[in-house]
Amino acid sequence: MLFLFPGLSLRAGNLNPTYQVKNGKPVSVMLTCYTTTLLANGQDHTRVRLAVRDSAGREITSAMDSIRLYVDGDATITNPEGKPVKVLSDAKGKNYYACKLKNGIENLIFVAGTKPDHIKVTAKSGKLWEGNSTIFTLPADFHMMKPKPGELQPTTVKIDKIIGADISWLPQLEARGIKFYENGKPIDAVKLLKEHGMNYIRLRIFVNPSNPKGYSPDKGFCDLQHTLAMAKRIKDAGMKLLLDFHYSDYWADPQQQNIPLAWKNLDFTALKDSVQTYTTNVLLALKHQGTLPIMVQIGNEINHGMLWPDGSIDHPDQLASLLKAAYQSVKEVNPKIVVMIHLALGGQNQEARFWLNNMIARGVKFDVIGLSYYPQWHGTPDDLKTNLDDLLKLYHKPLIVAEYSEYKKLVNDIIFGLPDNMGKGSFIWEPLNARSGLFEMKGKDLNVLPLMSVYDQLSKKYLKH
Repeated sequence: MLFLFPGLSLRAGNLNPTYQVKNGKPVSVMLTCYTTTLLANGQDHTRVRLAVRDSAGREITSAMDSIRLYVDGDATITNPEGKPVKVLSDAKGKNYYACKLKNGIENLIFVAGTKPDHIKVTAKSGKLWEGNSTIFTLPADFHMMKPKPGELQPTTVKIDKIIGADISWLPQLEARGIKFYENGKPIDAVKLLKEHGMNYIRLRIFVNPSNPKGYSPDKGFCDLQHTLAMAKRIKDAGMKLLLDFHYSDYWADPQQQNIPLAWKNLDFTALKDSVQTYTTNVLLALKHQGTLPIMVQIGNEINHGMLWPDGSIDHPDQLASLLKAAYQSVKEVNPKIVVMIHLALGGQNQEARFWLNNMIARGVKFDVIGLSYYPQWHGTPDDLKTNLDDLLKLYHKPLIVAEYSEYKKLVNDIIFGLPDNMGKGSFIWEPLNARSGLFEMKGKDLNVLPLMSVYDQLSKKYLKH
């Protein structure tokens, strides 16, 4: 069988210096699975793209590296013509698919088996930082739905243009004695970002992060009290707040969406009520101190669902019910709050369509689509642009890059370049560290680097005209 992907080039094209280089020293393997939700029917499939990147995050287009692709679960790998890929065993006796880059890339096909599974895919090459992904295969009789005309309501709330940052880690950094400096002078981190053109801050909140298996045992960082304190700082700095509900005591993302300890033994009706009550209580606490968020995420990177197992994508009706409860809570506190659906699918158009179609058709409402974009998992900037363009045409909803780190100028140019002012902006993920390229560490202090000026330029270009 020949697997066709419209518009797919199997070879590297002209170099884009922002994210490609002809020669270089590889440090990591790039693994992109263009769909991470498939049907376990023995036929459903997705493209897998392998590449290697240098320390600046650029794909090396001449690379010829050998890569071992491990697939733990009921699935097989073929080449784009549907032919088998050689299987070998490593020193521990574990089987892997033997792959080799040509002109910097290798395109393969992941074919789902017949057993619903959470399949881990890992790409390794020598001592390079490995690439990994998890693909959910759903029961073959999964009830696919598509929205009917009129089911997708237009967004009517006002959404300003955004150049934002997620700085949820700031209280932890400050508790460790880390200070911020610019031109040799100390400066508050929130004020620093404001002065360089950012107008929004994103904060994550966990239900009870202080429990032993929570995000911050004992100290409780990113709980309600820390969020209230940060929200006040944000308002005092003249910035706006996006609140990111994780609906967990720990990180919620496509690999884990664990029910909070306090909700663990609830039946589904009580779980839904807890989501609704918790969302309302958090927002009312923020409202009481005059720091109500302008925007709210009802879940974090929820393309595989949330509050597992009850709200897993395996149970789409229950997932939709939980999201509707959260949406209702937000709008009852203040109907002007912008509600975001956040998916970790920057370059995965097929999966984004699958998720949005099934949730919209099940009555889920929202105001804006947010996507995470990390090239290590989500493909090239071209994949991001193609996905954004298509989602806008299909759903006519405003779009935001809710998380990114690399290709700072390019990502913002892509999102703000969407037609009809429907690209609303972006939030850089945790810029307050040396890895972001915006700071260098000297002892315990973080000092601003020249790259920070990119945000002055972006603000001038997109916020101040």
